Amino acid sequence: MFIANGWKDFEVLDTGEGEKLERWGDYLLARPDPQVIWPRENDRLWQKAQAHYTRSERGGGAWDFKEKLPDRWVISYRDLKFYVRPTGFKHTGLFPEQAANWDAMAALLSKRPGAKVLNLFAYTGGASLACAAAGAHVTHVDAAKGMVLWAKENRELSGLPETSFRFIIEDALAFVKREIRRGSKYDGVVMDPPSYGRGPTGEVWKLENELFNLVSTCAGVLSDAPLFFFINSYTTGFQPAVLQNILEKTVARKYGGKIDSQELCLPVRSGGVLPCGATGRWIANQR
Repeated sequence: MFIANGWKDFEVLDTGEGEKLERWGDYLLARPDPQVIWPRENDRLWQKAQAHYTRSERGGGAWDFKEKLPDRWVISYRDLKFYVRPTGFKHTGLFPEQAANWDAMAALLSKRPGAKVLNLFAYTGGASLACAAAGAHVTHVDAAKGMVLWAKENRELSGLPETSFRFIIEDALAFVKREIRRGSKYDGVVMDPPSYGRGPTGEVWKLENELFNLVSTCAGVLSDAPLFFFINSYTTGFQPAVLQNILEKTVARKYGGKIDSQELCLPVRSGGVLPCGATGRWIANQR
């Protein structure tokens, strides 16, 4: 398992009965998690949650605020800072488990100042900020204008130079194909594709149908001496071995290197770990 255990401003306090209780800075949020199929450890602690997201039987869901919270607030991870807020889709604008990958990429990038990194489906920029803070130039790509704006605000909040970033609002695959035609190259690629969605012309996107082609295409923008290629997946049923095989058949066959695919987890204060999806890491042989 890759465990994101470096947080101070965030922690999972308890899990149970299909939910997780988290501390985001000074505020406690309870959110659903379908993989939590065991009982709670501390019922009294859950009563302190200031907001509780409940799913609707008709789809979607809503927050029940026990007290008024700020529209958004700031939490930190090492030297990085992020705005978080409860959104209408239960998310907060940050996936804390990804900090395990941020640290791994930063360690690799520290050995090559000025490396170029491509972050696809980049959301609010956690990986982008971590890579830039390690000395990389990051191209941040997301099709949602609001998420790119949020990422820009996180960049400013973290005090990272604007010159270390290029923000692109575009479909990820369409952008990569254009970069290939232009001959653009990157030393690292990280992607967090959705399980389901719609493409730029309304076509249905299902990860199990699209991921291999996506990774194969993205391998075409790697430089002659790339550092890494990371894939994240939150799709239920996608085992780490799936990502292992895809990276083996696309990136490793050309560049060699090593692949390490594992579950991504968060430690839980009351005991155990919370599974948070799968990550596949291809890393070049160190020279």
